[in-house]
Amino acid sequence: MKIRPEHLIVGDTVGIVALSSPIAMEKLPQKLSLLEELGLKVKLGETVGLTGDYLAGTDEERLQDLHNMIQDPEVKGIFCIRGGYGAARIADRIDYQLLTEHPKIFWGFSDVTYLHTAFQEYSDIVTFHGPMLSGGDGPLSEASKKMFYQLFTPVEIQYDEQISSLQTIVPGNVRGEITGGNMNRLVSTLGTKFEIDVKDKILLLEDIGESLENIDSMLNQLRLARKLEEAAGFVIGHFNDIGKGITENDLWKVFEQYLKPLGKPSVAGFMIGHCEPNIAIPLGVDAILDADSKMLRILPGVE
Repeated sequence: MKIRPEHLIVGDTVGIVALSSPIAMEKLPQKLSLLEELGLKVKLGETVGLTGDYLAGTDEERLQDLHNMIQDPEVKGIFCIRGGYGAARIADRIDYQLLTEHPKIFWGFSDVTYLHTAFQEYSDIVTFHGPMLSGGDGPLSEASKKMFYQLFTPVEIQYDEQISSLQTIVPGNVRGEITGGNMNRLVSTLGTKFEIDVKDKILLLEDIGESLENIDSMLNQLRLARKLEEAAGFVIGHFNDIGKGITENDLWKVFEQYLKPLGKPSVAGFMIGHCEPNIAIPLGVDAILDADSKMLRILPGVE
């Protein structure tokens, strides 16, 4: 059982880091306003505002910023301010024992998927797959904001068709640890020491800006690496910007080709990923996927 970090309380301080691409500073006030609404104090990391072409500073600067936030006793949670690219470049130099010794909330998605996978494997800690404090084009929806409250009290997440229309690809029921995230980043872990462990787990997949052909290619790579075979079930999140004229049904047909032969519970249509709302969930805790009634239940991510 993975370590669940302590819950937040109003008045706590949380750290903001940029471990991937740089943030446009004019967007920072909007992002920080959400944390202020939640009654949290904010400590900006040294990487916030740094630029180095497509990275928020050097690898050394981003690594040090992360280590500083983990070790800072005042900081109760760490929020990634942006995705993009670059998190994997520091993965092999992170001191994973630090987070095991100082467990705290780690939140982000997209490029941060690489670190979710690494932290779950080497720090043995629950992390949170959630939006970068704002939507793609503006403030978060109320539904997205509501998901931050799971950090303040242990609460079970329940997702059904009251949130979005869901499509059962393979019927059945399964319980297992939920893991995964951005499919592109998950595929990039294959063949490395950070290769995602999906054995008997429920695998979450989402992505943005990938063509139907690329999605097919990534699914095939996961198949050849036996990841689809090893997983216990599948939660298919949002796939945004997949090409002009490509429908959701076109996308589900590709998933059906890979998942139906496996006979493992699989449901598509979850608003998890590059979408609004973007429903935040803990990774590394047990979940129950009921593909027959189209319901996903996830156990609390905090103590």
